[in-house]
Order: sequence, then C-alpha cells, then structure tokens
Amino acid sequence: MTTNTPDRARTRFPGISSRAYEHPADRSALVALRSLTGFDVVLRRLSGLFNERALRLMFLGGAVRVGEGQFHNLHDMVRDAAYILDMPEVPEVYVRQSPTPNAMALGSDHPFIVINTGLIDLLADEELRFVVGHEVGHILSGHAVYQTMMQILIQLGTRLAWLPLGNIAIGAIIIGLKEWFRKAELSSDRAGLLAGQDLDAAKRTMMKLAGGTRLSEMSTEAFLAQAREYDAAGDVRDGLLKFLNLLPQTHPYAVIRFAEVDRWAKSGEYERILGGEYERRADDSSAKVTDEVRNAASSYKESWERSADPFIGKVRDVAEGAANAAGGLFDRLSRRDTDSAGNAN
Repeated sequence: MTTNTPDRARTRFPGISSRAYEHPADRSALVALRSLTGFDVVLRRLSGLFNERALRLMFLGGAVRVGEGQFHNLHDMVRDAAYILDMPEVPEVYVRQSPTPNAMALGSDHPFIVINTGLIDLLADEELRFVVGHEVGHILSGHAVYQTMMQILIQLGTRLAWLPLGNIAIGAIIIGLKEWFRKAELSSDRAGLLAGQDLDAAKRTMMKLAGGTRLSEMSTEAFLAQAREYDAAGDVRDGLLKFLNLLPQTHPYAVIRFAEVDRWAKSGEYERILGGEYERRADDSSAKVTDEVRNAASSYKESWERSADPFIGKVRDVAEGAANAAGGLFDRLSRRDTDSAGNAN
C-alpha cells in the first residue's frame, strides 16, 4: 500500500485524476473509451488472448523483481511516485538485462513496470525518478491496458498478412494507435514531472536519451534551439519527411519531448496542480466526451499555430475542418442521446 513518505518534501496530490496531466488529444480518447458501455469487458477478453499471466511469469523467471532486497533504490522511487500520485496500489517493477535504454508499463488487471539495465546505467537518481513517475503515470491513465491492446493488434496483423487488405486495415489502426501513444508519452512525461518535481532532471533525461551521458558536452539552451529548428524544418518536403519518419515511432523524438515538458511546466498548468487545483478521480464519471474532443481540437490548433513547419501550414485548414467535424458529430450524438432519454421518460 502507498503508506510511505517520500524521501524529501514533494507536494502530494490526493485523489488526483489522470485527466489533470493528460495531453488533450490523449485525454479525449481515454474519456471516450471509458464512456463506452462494455468496452472494459471486451478489452479484458482481448487481453486474455495476450495472456498477461504468462507475460508476468516471463519477467518473474527472466528478470529481477524490485523490492526491499533487490534494487532497493528503485523500490523506494516507485513507492514515492505511487504515494505522490495517490495510486491505490504500488505496481511491481522488474529490471531486465538489456543495453537498450527503455522502460514500459504492461498488463491490464495488475499493470507492472519493466526497466532495462541500459536505462538505469544511463540515468542519475533524479532522472530515473522522473522515468519511474512517467511509467506510474501510464498506469494511472490506463495506457498500459491500451498498449497491451496494440500488442494484440500487431500480433493479429502478422496473422492476417496473407488476407487481401487484412494487414492494411490492421496497419491503419496501428498507425492511429501509435499517434495516440505518442500523445500518451507526452501525458506521462507530465506525470513524471509531477512525481519528481524536478524540471531540470526531466530535461536531462531527454538529453541523455538523445546524446548519452556526456552532459558536459551538451546545453539545454542549444537542445531547445535544436527542437525549434526541427519544428521549423526547411520546406514542405522536409515537413512531409518528418511526418513519414514519425509514422512508425511509438515515442515522439527526444527534442520534442524536451520542448513539450518545458512548455507545459512554464504554461501555468504545472504550478496550478502543485497549488492543489486539479481534476479529481471522483469526478471522472462526469467528464464529457464532447468537451474533451473540443479540447483536443483546440490543442491541435494551438500547436499548429505555434509550429513554424511549412508542411503543417499546408494541411492546417484540412485538419481543422476534420477536427470541427468530429466535434459536431459528437454534439449531434450527444443531443440524440439526450432526446432519447427525454422521450423515454
């Protein structure tokens, strides 16, 4: 249980909802899925195909389970993160021998965290604390459940590759899910910042993921300037190439994550949450899909307006039209549901 006290004075967020830190595009999708009657039942049945128990047994047999007697420092970090974000249950953590600097949250009934040794070797303690908070944020949002769903679809896609258009259809769904997960990564970066409450550590993490341990050879100002240069690109062709490069990626590039967490921390939202003004889990059931879709559309519009990418400029009008159409559709469906309820009474 989350009854421990963190190692230093960090603000705790009793009853915090994941909606408080989620990127609007991520939050709208999550609210929509949570509102679908029976969706959780279907998802759990799909998860059964993936066999979460077998996955956990695989790590139990082939990795190191974090606890009081193994990787004690990591054990304290995950307890601290769960305490600060008011998680009802401290997730299990496994350390896996792999040089690839990566971590992930898996499972549906009892999600758990896997951290590669390459990431532990790469990061200092406060940077690692940010990563642990990031993964706890994934669990609090329910991303681990949906990531499991993507793994199922990827497996299904390989099995349907022989069918005409079968693999194309699954591929299109996976592309959409990856765009969602890229926004989910931005959400969880915010959760990592809330858990660690050290913006410099969050930034150093991104810089190390991009360039390794030699921070003395890097500069936060130059790295942020690099993010701006990447955003501006050169011309429409470069913008299109960036889009195509990003399609297979499950994570945004490190310079983008650096710029996004820096922008969010300085936007006032981070300070608002630290001050105790945030959405509560108790109110999650009252969150409206239509409001979240509008928030997502507004967020995309704001990011497009901030962007200097000429390719974004070319597709902006089309994308805004699609976003407005989606909002209108949800409005009509919402009115229809309201009218039906009124007629039934």
